[in-house]
Amino acid sequence: MKLSQLEPGQSGIIKEFTDLEMSIKLMEMGCLPGESIVVERIAPLGDPMAITVSGYSLSLRKHEASTIIMQ
Repeated sequence: MKLSQLEPGQSGIIKEFTDLEMSIKLMEMGCLPGESIVVERIAPLGDPMAITVSGYSLSLRKHEASTIIMQ
């Protein structure tokens, strides 16, 4: 399942990334394999989404979230 498919309140653990270039950017922001992610809210039009990872809030676009594969 991809992070972009989760609904607010759902959580998961990062398994891997599908885009090498995007994965570097995401890992620099704390989205590392094995980290737990909680979807806090999604904007009314579906983009962006607010998540909590590594103890802080982060906002991601749908295309960014779709590169994160969850366990």
